[in-house]
Amino acid sequence: MHNSAIDLKEFYGTLQGKVVRRILRQHIRVLWPDVKGLRVVGLGYATPYLRPFLGEAERLVALMPMRQGAVFWPPESDGLVGLCDEEELPIEANSVDRLLVIHTLDNPGGMDAVLQEAWRVLAGQGRLLLVVPNRSGIWARMDNTPFGRGTPYSIGQMRQSLKEHMFVPESAERALFFPPAASRLVLTTSGAWEKVGGALFNAFGGVNIVEASKQLYAGMAVGVTAAAKARKRFMPAPKPVVSSNRRD
Repeated sequence: MHNSAIDLKEFYGTLQGKVVRRILRQHIRVLWPDVKGLRVVGLGYATPYLRPFLGEAERLVALMPMRQGAVFWPPESDGLVGLCDEEELPIEANSVDRLLVIHTLDNPGGMDAVLQEAWRVLAGQGRLLLVVPNRSGIWARMDNTPFGRGTPYSIGQMRQSLKEHMFVPESAERALFFPPAASRLVLTTSGAWEKVGGALFNAFGGVNIVEASKQLYAGMAVGVTAAAKARKRFMPAPKPVVSSNRRD
């Protein structure tokens, strides 16, 4: 079951979605405290987590898969969103410093295609950050949020896939320890849930957050196929796909 861009936008407009966004933003910001002068790309539905980088990154782009659709973002300025085929990103090889992937690994086997393209587009010192539903967490077992639709993974599976695609796993952590309920009581106490869960029930966090660096072998040439050279350029999302006066 796919998450559409409209479904995701609606989720992040709810109180539950705002709490999720706040918590995951904190984790992402700790891992990427400074992106000044860097080229940052979000793949999937990453716009709720890209706003802190506006005005900081040298270049900021959000790519949304065509099967998911797209929404215009940011609403207050020129659009930074483009539609893409996640198996053939419209980005030149070795041109991205930071790649955030969230809400796109919905299909079985989707991890392989995304990692292959991630390795191609990342620069030599680039970093990849995957935010994926945790296979052993309760969020993956409930379909009332976007994290319950699609394919969940364990951290072990993610590390193995990264190594198979010439990435070096650098760090792994979990987040979203509060139940995936829209209860105001649960949401207002989410901070306490995160502290207690992270300390005592770490294996059951709702999402895995794994950062990896690009592995380069000495003397290994990075091949660029004719198909890669002919990739389509960035395709901006129409303005607006979904009108909104709210800032994400």
